[in-house]
Amino acid sequence: MNFKINEVYHGFKLIEEKDIKEINGIGRIFQHEKSGARLFALNNDDDNKVFTIAFRTPVEDSTGVPHILEHSVLCGSDKYPTKEPFVDLIKGSLNTFLNAFTFPDKTMYPVASKNDKDFINLMSVYLDAVFYPNLRDTKEIMMQEGWHYEIEDKNEPLTYKGVVYNEMRGAFSSPEGVLFRKIQETLFKDTTYFYESGGDPEFIPDLTQEKFVEFHKKYYHPCNSYITLYGNGDLDKQLAMIDDEYLQNFDKINVDSHIDIQQPYSARVDVVKPYAISEEDDDTDKAMISLNYVTGSQKDVTDHLGMDILESILLETPASPLKNALIKAGIGKDVYGSYDGGILQPTFSIIVKDTDENRKEEFCKIVNETLAKLVKDGIDKKLVEGCVNSTEFKLRECDGSYYPKGLIYAMNCLESWLYDESPFNYIEYGKLLKDIKEGAENGYFEKLIEKYLLDNTHSSVLTLVPDKTLAAKKDKELKEKLAKIKANMSEEQLEEIIENTVALKKRQSTPDTPEQLAKIPLLSRDDINKKAEEIKVVEREVCGEKVLYLDEFTNQIVYFIASFDSSAVKKELIPYLSVLSYMLGKLSTAKHNYNELSNEININTGDISFSADSYASIDDTDTFCTKFTMRGRALTEKTKEMLSLMAEIISSTKFDEFDKIHEFIRQLKSRMEMSMIDSAHRMAIHRVMSYFSDGAAYAEQVSGIDFYKFISILDKDFENKKEEIKTNLETVAKTVFNKNNLIISVAGEEAEFKAVEENLSLITDVLESREIEVQKYEFEKGKKNEGIETPADVQYVCKQYNITNLGYKYTGKLLVAKVILGLDYLWNKVRVQGGAYGCPVVITRSGNIGFASYRDPNLKDTLNIYDEMWKYLKDFKVDEREMTKYIIGAVRDLDMPMSPSVKLTAGLVNHIKGISQDMIQQERDEVLSTTEEDIRSFSEMFKKLMEENYMCVIGNETKIRENKELFNNIIKLFQ
Repeated sequence: MNFKINEVYHGFKLIEEKDIKEINGIGRIFQHEKSGARLFALNNDDDNKVFTIAFRTPVEDSTGVPHILEHSVLCGSDKYPTKEPFVDLIKGSLNTFLNAFTFPDKTMYPVASKNDKDFINLMSVYLDAVFYPNLRDTKEIMMQEGWHYEIEDKNEPLTYKGVVYNEMRGAFSSPEGVLFRKIQETLFKDTTYFYESGGDPEFIPDLTQEKFVEFHKKYYHPCNSYITLYGNGDLDKQLAMIDDEYLQNFDKINVDSHIDIQQPYSARVDVVKPYAISEEDDDTDKAMISLNYVTGSQKDVTDHLGMDILESILLETPASPLKNALIKAGIGKDVYGSYDGGILQPTFSIIVKDTDENRKEEFCKIVNETLAKLVKDGIDKKLVEGCVNSTEFKLRECDGSYYPKGLIYAMNCLESWLYDESPFNYIEYGKLLKDIKEGAENGYFEKLIEKYLLDNTHSSVLTLVPDKTLAAKKDKELKEKLAKIKANMSEEQLEEIIENTVALKKRQSTPDTPEQLAKIPLLSRDDINKKAEEIKVVEREVCGEKVLYLDEFTNQIVYFIASFDSSAVKKELIPYLSVLSYMLGKLSTAKHNYNELSNEININTGDISFSADSYASIDDTDTFCTKFTMRGRALTEKTKEMLSLMAEIISSTKFDEFDKIHEFIRQLKSRMEMSMIDSAHRMAIHRVMSYFSDGAAYAEQVSGIDFYKFISILDKDFENKKEEIKTNLETVAKTVFNKNNLIISVAGEEAEFKAVEENLSLITDVLESREIEVQKYEFEKGKKNEGIETPADVQYVCKQYNITNLGYKYTGKLLVAKVILGLDYLWNKVRVQGGAYGCPVVITRSGNIGFASYRDPNLKDTLNIYDEMWKYLKDFKVDEREMTKYIIGAVRDLDMPMSPSVKLTAGLVNHIKGISQDMIQQERDEVLSTTEEDIRSFSEMFKKLMEENYMCVIGNETKIRENKELFNNIIKLFQ
């Protein structure tokens, strides 16, 4: 359909239309005349359609009202009155993405689907949720998702419960989470960014139902909304649905969601704040120091992208001069940068971790001197070229892994659109890059340094100091506060809270009626593709080596994987595989020093990376194969350069650069610590698996807690171990870089394959072909049942075992049980009633079945919920409609869209594990034929599974010690 400027389509007036080569499509800006809603449509041939609606939501306090609202609007609405339409959609929709996000100044609701009918259904549920939510007159929704006093007996202590309350207690347990929150505080003392939009646990209980409803009424109006549509959908039909069912019911009003500009500071502010560490932890050199700047506004379109690139130039590559200056001075063990471009006034931070707080002045002096020298002498041209190229590659590729492209574009457009600038600004990045490349020849980045860093007084220096007593002090203050609140309550007030608690639990445990459930839109089984999608990887031979080829459109990008057999590495050297993977590409080679090598990689490729991987057998938990993997991506015309650099790295890396090796070991340790608290549920899953599986025990050696302990020892005793480290890295490299049993994988069209074919000898020529002396890896296993203590305020509670060890076999029907347990039983028991943020279910082809709660205020109660699961399965009974919903949910998980790089990896994994297309189809057939009788038949198996009692808890040390009888070992996570 042809659209014309200034014409009105279903109430939407077309304001502007452009061809956008960056998305290979057309962009259109619409304004809904009656309601005032804005709409930005990006139409191309992508069948993974995306819809988002966002609202500008500035705050005046840290009660977390936009975050709690983000959760709560999805708890039922006028048209879709079930308690959790969001969960109903996850269970029974073919969505490829379904979520909601709270940002410092906006709240966003995205959905995606490849199925046209499903996409319209998802749009309808989300639009009804944001405009007509049940939270307006159902106070239990805010109580459940936000916070409430909980007490069922007046003799019990009063407590706080709530999903967001516990989520943010977990978020505030991370030192980096505290740091980034406080950075905003120091830079924006007079605006919305001073406050925590996600909610500070200290202030969340100040939110009342009245303020909650008023916030929704004020900001969730179409004239304060920003709607995006993306993909190959029928735009006319989509506009008609949005207008007919929703927007035509609203009249334009004046919503004041204006975000004030923070007036520049006349001088840098200096702030010191504490963060919690364990009482037994060594607090020496555990401070974090951050130098922060406000860098213009979103009106500075080119500089916005320029500052993002400058952050890479200064701080993110092995050749980055500011990072290297700080590391050389020994200021800290890790240095990194952060550019936050998603707010009205972007911020730039230079962060040093694991340092002495008394070195703050020295830190600031080195930063200023280094920046001044760069302005005076100029930045290395190769470094600039590399970082600009790397940014351009990422923008062009737009590979969000499991994030749909349309969502990435929607987020990008809001970086300007939300602040009354054009939504095209950051979608049309080609012109910005052209201007930046031309400017780079004339000192553009040096001028950015001068303007936004050296001459900028709107800045702060923030020091986070470790405090061993802070966690206990906060716990004590919270208990005293709640005790005082209870003591000051009248009998009537106490009775009312008890009644509210009982009423909430009754609502949570009362199932939706069949009439309510029937209102949730549901596809039929006929809408499901019965045939499993095939990842068509074909086997070819190049230079005498096996090549797996995925014929896929990649927009003239080559995706390349080399999988080396690492099974000859001796058992005691296994952890060095991961150390090696982190060092390669960062150390000097025979041809280039590390600065030059970093620049060459960035100039010629999207990236080159390495990893130590293991692949579990689908038949036996103790059988697995190991690979050392080299990955790269490059434009087709740069394939030769990429393969040449790879060959250089694997054949001539120098392992005698001890200062750099120690720097990277410290950096690796620091980065693991950053991710450990937020990903503790995944760590717990892998940890428990290692109790009964040799394959998982191997994985612990290269990526888990065992590996973290290993690198902590290397860091602590580096001077005594450096020669040993050098020898071991050389030994491991020589062992794995072997032509024997090498598998090459390539994704692209024939032009990309030909580019690899013509140049693969660059790699094979530097490899010897040696016989592989396969090592037998056996590890000490057993029911370790560890309590792993961290400074966190919440727990990550995991229980897991393998059904094949109990005599059962994997079937695709278990994937339907996964949906049922994850989105009914565990969602209701662990999240809704227990207050945890979530509880993922893990089920693998090899028979591992596990559960891990996330940001959970409970410990023993959650383990009991796992143990009672079999009873739920035993009594499972639903009608045909509900069963269809669960089956659709399982199929959705099987059919998630994959980017070319993800699809290539999936094809490689299937090849290594021996998973055929027939097996994939059989799994799908089993999913589609699942009955409620099948689900009930799993009851006994799950009972035996939990009775094996393999478990691990990562979390609050006090909570773990209060339940010490549950554990065979209690250990500290951080060294």
